[in-house]
Amino acid sequence: MLKLISPLISPSLLKALAEMGHGDEIIFADAHFPGHSLGPQVLRADGLEIGPLLAAVIPLFQLDSYAPPLVMMLPGAGDELDPTVENGYLRALFGAGERLPVTRIDRYAFYERARRAFAIVMTGERAKYGNILLKKGVTPIF
Repeated sequence: MLKLISPLISPSLLKALAEMGHGDEIIFADAHFPGHSLGPQVLRADGLEIGPLLAAVIPLFQLDSYAPPLVMMLPGAGDELDPTVENGYLRALFGAGERLPVTRIDRYAFYERARRAFAIVMTGERAKYGNILLKKGVTPIF
């Protein structure tokens, strides 16, 4: 255990976050996502929902300011999105403050981004279309 680091963040996730550079992407994937077949390193966060994990990660993670830093999947033909999923993620990331928009892309485009991602974090999230990509920015100097 480390002080000021959420116990939801595993040592392997903390290491991956620290190793990421500007422009690298990380996927927080729902329990149905085919993470292991896509190629990059897969980290396990079984039993955790994405919202609380995002809230734990965001104090340590600078979002990109040069490209859209939040990406989620568009629904498939005939499917509908549950708006509470995106709203919950935004609340976890930004609280009640100003929020960045989420870019939505086709499922197969999302899979392609996942193939090139720095890491995929497989969670216990059960929400349909509950996957979210975060693009890392430049960490400010304090």
